[in-house]
Amino acid sequence: MSKIWIIASGDLRESANVMCWPAQKAMEDKLSAVLGGMGYSTQRAHPVKSEGHGFISSQREGMDVFAEIDAEAPIIVAEAVWQYSHHVLAGLVSHRGPILTLANWSGQWPGLVGMLNLNGSLVKAGVKFSTLWSENFDDAFFLNALQEWLKTETISHDLSHVRSAELNALSDKDRKLAKDIADDIRQNKVILGVFDEGCMGMYNAIIPDELLMPMGIYKERLSQSALYYETNQVSESEAIRVFEWLKARGLKFHFGTNHATELTEAQVLDQCRMYIAAVHIAEEFGCEAIGIQYQQGLKDLLPASDLVEGMLNNTDRPDVTGGDGTPIRPDKPIVHFNEVDECAGLDAVLINRVHHALGQPLETTLHDLRWGDVDQSGSCTDFVWVFEISGAVPPAHNKGGWAGSESYRQPAMFFPNGGGTLKGIAKSGEIIWSRIFVENNALHMDIGRGQAVDLPEEETERRSKGTTSEWPIMHGVLTGVTRDQMMARHRANHIQVVYAHSAEEADHALSVRAALAKELGISVHYCGI
Repeated sequence: MSKIWIIASGDLRESANVMCWPAQKAMEDKLSAVLGGMGYSTQRAHPVKSEGHGFISSQREGMDVFAEIDAEAPIIVAEAVWQYSHHVLAGLVSHRGPILTLANWSGQWPGLVGMLNLNGSLVKAGVKFSTLWSENFDDAFFLNALQEWLKTETISHDLSHVRSAELNALSDKDRKLAKDIADDIRQNKVILGVFDEGCMGMYNAIIPDELLMPMGIYKERLSQSALYYETNQVSESEAIRVFEWLKARGLKFHFGTNHATELTEAQVLDQCRMYIAAVHIAEEFGCEAIGIQYQQGLKDLLPASDLVEGMLNNTDRPDVTGGDGTPIRPDKPIVHFNEVDECAGLDAVLINRVHHALGQPLETTLHDLRWGDVDQSGSCTDFVWVFEISGAVPPAHNKGGWAGSESYRQPAMFFPNGGGTLKGIAKSGEIIWSRIFVENNALHMDIGRGQAVDLPEEETERRSKGTTSEWPIMHGVLTGVTRDQMMARHRANHIQVVYAHSAEEADHALSVRAALAKELGISVHYCGI
């Protein structure tokens, strides 16, 4: 190993690629300098383009790039940005040489999320790879691990926090509860409504049908064009009713007048229409949960779906009436899985069933495992993660609920038609975190415990501005799992979270959900507990 090829997967949206390129270049320059100091040369496998960035920005381009690389050569996929894994997945699947995925430890665009998405996709595809991360590429952890990869073509991470779930302490009553829920799912079946599969290249977020069917879970493949059509059938008066409900609950909108750069009332009214349309479609097709793809295609026709998703996942939400004039599923969330992440959707259905049976909070959401840092205010001695979904959480998760939540315009480089986010700071409390993923053509679940913690306003603002300030944020502490253990093990860019009323009730709900997952044939792994 003397020359190492550098690959950079990017976005489909050229506006994002151009905006994020300086951060990527700075990271690559640091990496190349470190490798040069170790006696290794680097070469980019694809040039900087006339458009003003050096990212692979389509699947076809990625295939063409890999076709020109020696299949035995060492490759580093270096990421300082969110990236679409399918741009490089084909090349990595057929590559025979050593592969290292690497990200800068930064919440800015963010490379960590992009790398974790790629890692989950490679795990699902059965591709052997190593992974690494660093803030400045000068710390001992990074340098030692990089040297290990250069010499042995692999990196040994500490995974001692992971163990197979044992349910010996579970009561007979809880075993029966888990089996009863599983039997009901298998007998009566569950439908996941999927509005266009495969959002943003997230191969890791697609569950093969043959893994769902034995559990009694099936997909209703829906089109975002149908959602667009139904949205446009909703009357202005219906949209205004939902809008007035949101304002009466205290949701604060940050309105402007420029559609191209600011949030407008017209954008929010279209989001209210989409909410009503989504509820109707979920009911029409009998979907227990739905997932809107959220990005490509729909973004060119409508405002972003974030505000819609936050409403759907909340128990306290505007009523939507059916054809008979009665509310559809009143006082219940209509489970939504953001970015049509089917692994999150399956997990959310299991959470909803278990928490309903145990009288625990029903609101659940995925977050990006965006970044993390020590608390620079000194108020918390634990390592504190930044969990940040790209637009909306159920407001029940926020301090102050609806009245503690705000709506900002989605960034224009992602969403030309705007749309309001549902931002808040997550309330403190006991949480259960989890992730369902596919490995070796089987379903697995990692599950653990933690807390959402309060941080001072100044520290919260620092973290929010270091990421995407328009989006909601949770300050997360994970029980028994270090930063590097979490990064080394986690099989996705997303992490699922749900609250419980107390630590004891969280432990109980976790155990019952683990039993339910195992009853359905999912391999369950306790992380840090």
